[in-house]
Amino acid sequence: MTDRVKKTGKEYAVITASTLCMAVGIYFFKFPNNFTFGGVSGLSVVLSPFLPISPSTVNFVINGLLLVLGFAFLGKGFGVRTVYASTLLSVSLSLLDQLAPLSAPLTDEPLLELVFAVLLPGFGSAVLFNLGASSGGTDIVAMIMRKYTSFDIGRALLLSDLLITLSAFLVFDMKTALFSCLGLMSKSLVVDNAIESINLCKAFQVVCSKPDKICSFITSQLNRSATVMEAQGAYSHHHKYVVVTVLKRYQAVLLRRYIHENEPDAFILITNTSEIIGKGFRQ
Repeated sequence: MTDRVKKTGKEYAVITASTLCMAVGIYFFKFPNNFTFGGVSGLSVVLSPFLPISPSTVNFVINGLLLVLGFAFLGKGFGVRTVYASTLLSVSLSLLDQLAPLSAPLTDEPLLELVFAVLLPGFGSAVLFNLGASSGGTDIVAMIMRKYTSFDIGRALLLSDLLITLSAFLVFDMKTALFSCLGLMSKSLVVDNAIESINLCKAFQVVCSKPDKICSFITSQLNRSATVMEAQGAYSHHHKYVVVTVLKRYQAVLLRRYIHENEPDAFILITNTSEIIGKGFRQ
């Protein structure tokens, strides 16, 4: 099995798990409470009282139309992954409707259910976005806006979903509509923070006198690379070196421990970063 096949299989496994996570949040917490905070699932909640078809069917039809836009503006690579995720989401919702029919919310605590209705689909959407895919629906609109405008994903989702959320004031009671507005605002924050957390790495700048051991540890033990620059102390005027590298969080712990044990006089500057483009990171 080639590395490319393994990578593709891993990506689709992650897409599957993320989509199923979204399906659970939508079916068990969003649909029963009539939460309409955006997305095609929210639009399905709004339209279902006026149509003779189920919300799952409405979701499938609208997603199909928006997938055409995804192919047109975002390319075939996007479309294949998104067709899979969108279809899986629609099928999962239909199966849940058959296997675990709900006639009322799971609890009598709408705020508690709102939390799960936001967190589960929001986290799933963030993982899909990070892989360059989407569950379909207004997520496609958001990704098109991100590609052709300067908006970040959270704001793009907020704009594309706002109209759907506001429609709850016309269809449902005031309490449900206000919960939907709260859910919309919370969802955009969850998506942005989840994406940043997934991509979070640690950037190291290590000022030391002997960089060879540190560089050897980075390359041989952590399988990363580093850049070494010459420097001079502003006060002491001693000759120094600055080792610059970017690591995953678990690797950062190992490097910090190694430097502490082997180069205790080194000065270490560690910063969080989630936008790293290059070999070994995002291409």
